[in-house]
Amino acid sequence: MKTIVISPEPLMSVGPVIITRTVVTTWLVMAFITLACWFVKRRLALKPPVLQEGLEAALEAMEKMVKEVLPDIDPWLVMPVVGTLWILIGVSNLAGVIPGLKTPTADINTTFAFAALSYSMTHYFGIKTRGLKGYVRHYVSPSWVLLPFHLIAETTRTMALAVRLFGNMLSGEMTAAIILGVAGLLVPIPFTLLHIVIGLIQAYIFGVLTLVFIAGGTQNET
Repeated sequence: MKTIVISPEPLMSVGPVIITRTVVTTWLVMAFITLACWFVKRRLALKPPVLQEGLEAALEAMEKMVKEVLPDIDPWLVMPVVGTLWILIGVSNLAGVIPGLKTPTADINTTFAFAALSYSMTHYFGIKTRGLKGYVRHYVSPSWVLLPFHLIAETTRTMALAVRLFGNMLSGEMTAAIILGVAGLLVPIPFTLLHIVIGLIQAYIFGVLTLVFIAGGTQNET
């Protein structure tokens, strides 16, 4: 029966730095994405094969979503970062399907890192599009009394973003492990397929929520 460990599992240490299973799996995910991009780039064609068509459709879908949520700014201002976030989280969510690999997003440290990146992007693009004074002003609009509430909302939504992704991916791994131990090898296959669907949906939701947060920071006051 596959063992599910919530706390990070150390594999090795380099001086004072401890390298965990989550870190190693994340490296493998990044290496896979890099190699896949290199492979696709070398085989781009005017008459695209099925794989290229699928990737182009996914890219167009991401661009369309960015335009819908952020209609007032150039979508390619945020596409490189948000698109990368979508892909990285999506592949990370699916990594646990491969035997021997741990789903990086089933580690709370990873999801908090993604949430911190989402939080940072909100401020970066808010300042970039509205200027520092205009961005800071929205924290005290319409009154200075609301400043602490705005700050609390910023903190809680970032934590909720991290815990939501962590909880969904960890529960999927635990469910698959329990069923595998009780029912054997064949029965968990539908749950593995469900895990894949949930992983893609969770990556999509994370990206959309990040776009919504960015929209809140970039929209002009009326």
